[in-house]
Amino acid sequence: MLYEANRFHPNIKLVLQIGRSVLFLDVLIQNSNGALITSVYHEEATESYAVPFGSDHPGHIFRNTVDTDITRAVRYSTTLSQFEEEIRQMKLMFLYNR
Repeated sequence: MLYEANRFHPNIKLVLQIGRSVLFLDVLIQNSNGALITSVYHEEATESYAVPFGSDHPGHIFRNTVDTDITRAVRYSTTLSQFEEEIRQMKLMFLYNR
């Protein structure tokens, strides 16, 4: 079945993985003694970037960036400490991008 799914589209490849954690899109899912723990996953190779607030983009672009990041943090963080860490990462990203 995995072979057939990988033939569906040349740019989409599925990988069989067995273990205690799996990455799916931007979510890290971990199995901790039968309890699933989720958190936001950030690839190490990607840079923290958002649309700079000094640019001439419409205001809704900036609001959408912040709203999307907060929504992702709320939905994907299993614990309060994970959520707080994600908010800290967001603040650093926004400071980095002015």
